[in-house]
Amino acid sequence: MKVSKELKVGVIFLIAVGLLIWGINLLKGFNIFEKQRYLYAVYHRVDGLQRDNQVLVNGLSIGKISSLKLNPDNATIVAELMIQNEVDIPANSIARIYGTDLLGSKAIELKLGDSPRMAQSGDTLTSEIEQSLLDQVSDQMQPLQKKAISLINSIDSVITVVQTIFNEDMRNNLSASITNIRNTLSNVESASGNLDTILMNEKYRINQILINVESITENLKDNNENINAVMANFAALSDSLAQSEIPQTLRDARNAIARIDAIAQRLSNGEGTVGQLLTNDSLYIELENSTHSLNKLLEDIRQHPKRYVKFSLF
Repeated sequence: MKVSKELKVGVIFLIAVGLLIWGINLLKGFNIFEKQRYLYAVYHRVDGLQRDNQVLVNGLSIGKISSLKLNPDNATIVAELMIQNEVDIPANSIARIYGTDLLGSKAIELKLGDSPRMAQSGDTLTSEIEQSLLDQVSDQMQPLQKKAISLINSIDSVITVVQTIFNEDMRNNLSASITNIRNTLSNVESASGNLDTILMNEKYRINQILINVESITENLKDNNENINAVMANFAALSDSLAQSEIPQTLRDARNAIARIDAIAQRLSNGEGTVGQLLTNDSLYIELENSTHSLNKLLEDIRQHPKRYVKFSLF
């Protein structure tokens, strides 16, 4: 059986197209002859993610994004991940969109979980979106923006306070205060001039006072030995007083005062004869009556001695 040239050309063309497709996919990192799995992830936004972007695990490409479809029911985006590597992917792994460079290129990184169950073809993974560089800068700038706004508000408050302080009345008060300060300084200057004048007028007396002070100092210096002798005498007197029996004398005096106080207490209470004399009026009255009777008796004896004395010669 003879094969026509047209059939040979067609077969060669198909083989070439197949090799071309296989080579292009191979250059992209995908082998169409390997076993493929399809996983899904649902996002509210994709931020520049495109079809044929890579799917990575720890920086290693294990697949690509085969399609991005919009779900009209809830306006979410379903990303279909074609996995061409035999990497085991736990079912609780996270499909995170992140930026691969500063130009905004995107890819999906699979953060492997720890579930013992492996994801099967058709499963939906948990989705996550990394903050973009603009969002990160915005987050960093937000505290600075708040501080700047607070600083501007503070400056505005300070300006308002300054404007309030430096109103017309305050300016007048400030001018009056400056005038008073100027007058005070003038008075201080005048007082300083008067003090200089007084010092000049009393210069002779001040010199005399200084001379007298110097003379006293010289006298003290000349009598230094006498002063030392006096201090030594005081020290000796102090030692003598310290060595004397002054404490014993003070104790004896204290005891004597205590005994006198006890005697005075007994006299005050009417104890003893002296106490009776001091506290009992009847004894005083009886003594006074006895004295009066004795005086009458002596007066009667003086006037009529014969009644009491008889002289007999025999």
